Formats: sequence, structure tokens, C-alpha cells
Amino acid sequence: MGTSQRSDILGEILKLDILWTKKLVTSVFQHIPFAKLRLYCKCLEISCNGIAWLAGWLAFIWIVDSKSLYEMQLNLLFGLILDIIVIAVLKAIFRRRRPAVCSDMLTLGPDKFSFPSGHASRSAFILMFFIVLSPVSEFLWMPIVSWTLSVCLSRILLSRHYILDVVGGMGIGIIEAFIVGLLWIGENAASNIINYLTNDYLPGGEE
Repeated sequence: MGTSQRSDILGEILKLDILWTKKLVTSVFQHIPFAKLRLYCKCLEISCNGIAWLAGWLAFIWIVDSKSLYEMQLNLLFGLILDIIVIAVLKAIFRRRRPAVCSDMLTLGPDKFSFPSGHASRSAFILMFFIVLSPVSEFLWMPIVSWTLSVCLSRILLSRHYILDVVGGMGIGIIEAFIVGLLWIGENAASNIINYLTNDYLPGGEE
């Protein structure tokens, strides 16, 4: 298969992606006015923001100083950092433009681009982390699944991404969870790292 033929096939796939994304958004808004969904979608966008998660998780590690949580805390932090790096690199490579550039959205750096969706990858990674890698109570599984699916759908409804951007992002999030599982930081190593980062091993720190 020649380069030209592959480009034609990719072009057709992207056209179908745009078409089906528009059909999905139109279908949803025929039943639920955008004004009613906008606030909900915006809250979902903020709830899975990469900077908010990274800053919030660092604060959580600093504030909740419990050795029983060190392993979980550090591995999730590793996954969040990995996700930010992977998505930034892939967006810089593919450079697919978003469906629309909104005035209420950060558009600096790789966030100008659409594929893959960082919100989708992050939410999928968090889902896999708390259900497979470091399972929480089964009572919380359904809320986490619902949040993940809602975040992914909201990316399309807010015209932040096309369907393939979101599907690709979810796939990348699952792969990231697999990588974190392979490179899992054990309890002793996690404890040593967090103690060092929280100054427990530095002059003036706790002994």
C-alpha cells in the first residue's frame, strides 16, 4: 500500500470521525438543550484537569501523611506525570486541530491540539488504577466508571474533541495503567521516596 493510498484512507477515516461527531452532538442537543448540559460538562472538564489533579494529588501526599497510603499515592502520581508527558508528545506529533477553539479554554502549547484527548486518557487511567492496580471498595466502582464515561462524553459535547480523539485517549490511559503496573513502586521504595520529598531525611526534617 503506497503512501498516497494510506493518506487517502486516513483522510476518509477523519472525515467520518468529523461526521459522526457532529451527528452525535446534534442528536444529544435535540433532546437536551446545550445550556442545561454546559455547566455539568464544564464541571466535568475541571474535575479531570491535568494541572488540578497533579497539584491536588501533591497536596494530598503532603497533607495526608500515612505510610499505609505511600505506595498508592506515589504510583498514582507517577501515572499522572506519565500521562501528561505522553499526551503532550502525541499531540505535538499528530497536531490535529480541535473541532472548535473556545474562548473559555486554555489553548497554550499542546492543548491547541485534539488527538488524543488528555481528559479521556487521564480519566481512563484513574479508572484502571482504582479498580485494577490499587482497588478501592467495590461500592465506589460504579461512581468512578460513571465519572470516566461522563468526562469522555463531555469532551465531545463541548466540542473539545472528536470521537476518535476520545477513544484514542481512553486506549492510551489503559496502556498507561499497564505501564504503571509493570513499573510498580513497592511499599518500601515508595516510603523512602515520599519521606525524602517531604523533607523527613533533610536537615531540620523529622527523624
